[in-house]
Amino acid sequence: MTRMTPFSNPLLLGFDSMEKTLERVAKSGDSYPPYNIERIRADEGEDGPAEKLRITLAVAGFGEQDLEVATEENQLVVRGRQADDEDREYLHRGIAARQFQRVFVLADGMRVRSAELKNGLLSIDLDRPRPERMVRKINISVRD
Repeated sequence: MTRMTPFSNPLLLGFDSMEKTLERVAKSGDSYPPYNIERIRADEGEDGPAEKLRITLAVAGFGEQDLEVATEENQLVVRGRQADDEDREYLHRGIAARQFQRVFVLADGMRVRSAELKNGLLSIDLDRPRPERMVRKINISVRD
């Protein structure tokens, strides 16, 4: 018996990578660090990008040198690494030094505009420019 997937429809051509991406996203179950994603409203009369988004991650205890924000292909990857301070002697340790990697899949055309660390929150602003409407006529050749 063959497994039917939403992208196996013959009218959906070239969506194989999208199906693999959705499977990878479904398998990621780590919830650290917590994050928000919000849509930033455009100002009245602003002729800027069609869509602006902000991803905010709670990264308390991480400094700028402990964080890395990068784009890899169509993914936004945020990594955090904290080193254990061997000079300290803890009587109780409730705050662990930990590492994380959080991956967000970006749609075509999404751009990372900036990243800012303030009060333990890492905010990453993204936008997507308005797409240019393209119509292209395909010539039909006749063979005898």
